[in-house]
Amino acid sequence: QTGEKSLHAYQATKNFYVKSRFAKLFFGCLAAVTSGMMYAVYLSTYHERKFWFSSRQELEREITFQGDSAIYYSFYKELLKAPSFERGVYELTHNNKTISLKTINAVQQMTLYPELIASVLYQASGSEEVIEPVYFYIGIVFGLQGIYVTALFVTSWVMSGTWLAGMLTVAWFIINRTDTTRIDYSIPSRENWALPYFACQVAALTGYLKKSLNCSAEKFCYLLVSASTYTFMMMWEYSHYLLFVQAVSLFLLDSFALAQTEKVYEVYKIYLFSLFLGYLLQFENSALLVSPLLSLVAALMLSKCLQMNMKKGTFMSRLLKIMHIYLVLTITVTLNFLLKMFVPHKENEHLLKFIEVKLGLNTTKNFTMNWLLCQESLQAPSQDFFLRLTQSSLLPFYILVLIICLFSVTQVIFRRICGEPLKETVKLEDGRIGERPEIVYHVIHTILLGCLAMCLEGMKYLWTPYVCMLAAFGVCSPELWMTLFKWLRLKAVHPILLALILSMAVPTIIGFSLWKEFFPRIMTELSELQEFYDPDTVELMTWIKRQAPVAAVFAGSPQLMGVIKLCTGWMVSSLPLYNDDDLIKRNENIYSKRSAEDIYKILTSYKASFLVIEDSICNEVGPVRGCRVKDLLDIANGHVVCEEGDSYAYSKYGRFCHEIKMNYSPYVNYFTRVYWNRSYFVYRINTVISFQS
Repeated sequence: QTGEKSLHAYQATKNFYVKSRFAKLFFGCLAAVTSGMMYAVYLSTYHERKFWFSSRQELEREITFQGDSAIYYSFYKELLKAPSFERGVYELTHNNKTISLKTINAVQQMTLYPELIASVLYQASGSEEVIEPVYFYIGIVFGLQGIYVTALFVTSWVMSGTWLAGMLTVAWFIINRTDTTRIDYSIPSRENWALPYFACQVAALTGYLKKSLNCSAEKFCYLLVSASTYTFMMMWEYSHYLLFVQAVSLFLLDSFALAQTEKVYEVYKIYLFSLFLGYLLQFENSALLVSPLLSLVAALMLSKCLQMNMKKGTFMSRLLKIMHIYLVLTITVTLNFLLKMFVPHKENEHLLKFIEVKLGLNTTKNFTMNWLLCQESLQAPSQDFFLRLTQSSLLPFYILVLIICLFSVTQVIFRRICGEPLKETVKLEDGRIGERPEIVYHVIHTILLGCLAMCLEGMKYLWTPYVCMLAAFGVCSPELWMTLFKWLRLKAVHPILLALILSMAVPTIIGFSLWKEFFPRIMTELSELQEFYDPDTVELMTWIKRQAPVAAVFAGSPQLMGVIKLCTGWMVSSLPLYNDDDLIKRNENIYSKRSAEDIYKILTSYKASFLVIEDSICNEVGPVRGCRVKDLLDIANGHVVCEEGDSYAYSKYGRFCHEIKMNYSPYVNYFTRVYWNRSYFVYRINTVISFQS
């Protein structure tokens, strides 16, 4: 009878445990999905308040897409106008209606797979009669940002064991939105399409690396890692560089024997498969073959084969184990060098040149390269960036969590060197958070991304979201507090009880303080009606659509050409594609000190028929002298003279954009002004030259 009571008690306890675990899982998933949906709604509401999108005409809506964003959306429009999807894809892959005298594979050159997917979904879902194309397009992007936030929520939840960490991650992410996402400035940018898939991959990888994982959960995580890795690679041309950073993190994790080697090498195989499939489906993209990711993974596979072929215990096998890191690095560099020698590639040459100049290994007079070096996103982060992270309490808690985790990992590595094996399961009372492979991976990953963010401010959009996630995990994790208390050797209070209390109390206090300080600001931001209106650009586009011949080709700054292509559909002579030197060089000299005859010859060589001068560029008064467009052009054309430490621009010709407005010979011989307003001057390029004074 006593045995039966014990059995019933055991069954009741087990049932209660299962039900409580299910309830925890259900409410956690509900909170994760709700957070993502609310963030997507928040972005949509903010976008509407900022641009008054619903009350604008189609032309005014399209003008809100600037630069490369305009090009991405214009190709989406072209796909929807095509008689069939197949015909639309063919026209994009053999595109000769966008850039004069140039046929491009727009899908390959601009990574238009997001637009292909969006157009298919729009037509297949029968949304033509329900929603306008522009709302459908930006709605997908906002939805992906919701998935991004949900993935960060899940990652923090998986690491800490409580969905309170996920809530705190989302709060920090939204409060620091200026530094976590570029969605406010460029909705169609490739990173806004790609990074949500990378966040899903990181969440799945976090679960996959965990020790205590059942077979079905492990298979699910593996499949999700595979699918999201390949999708991420297809969405962004620079994705393989970010995956390379991740691969380095996994390599270091495996080198210190802190994770199951079989799992790490399964991830390497996913990289190889994704690279191979991406190479085939991206029209044999040679950039993937010469990528450092492929070289590193191939080197890791080769070094593993060398170690496996050596008998264990021999001198050579021990030597290879000690020199493993050096061996892998040597093979990686050698293999990458050989691939670049034998595989023709041009796609990412501009990136390598930029890195050389940025590191001071080379100098250049190239206009495009110097213009990129002047961009704020490619400078070192400002003090304001760190001040914003500190004011939201994110940076102090991140540093605290990072220090504790680093010390714990260092202890574990020292124990491994001394021959102590890792525990199969790490209990709360052990206070060894550094023995959990998924934690070590995230520590290494955020450090590597942080190093990149300290060099280039634009990299903060990759680093800051994971700072939010790691900091939230740390303050909500009883294991992290227990690790700290083990070092402090607390005796007055039971450390496990104190760790559990702090893991609930600290994030609750942080949450309430963030709510009190930042929630009113967010609500004010949503309630304020902003106004974005550019009447001069609207007038210019209207004039082009009404007055310009259908066969006209427009020349001007690459950013403006993108907007003209989107709003009017007319052919242009250049686009804001910085991986194509020919396109950028076509029109750059219209703001330089060159003769009317030189500019005329350059423009007519590309069959341009109209020239658009922007007053904002011509009369630019930049905060940093030497970084204005006209200054960079003077450097590129050798028109800069240095005397007694000062530099001056000198040429026997005046600045073209100024001189052409004077309407005197020889400028009127080559160009005829046909339209102007406060911001733009449009000139017809004469086909018959008049030499009357």
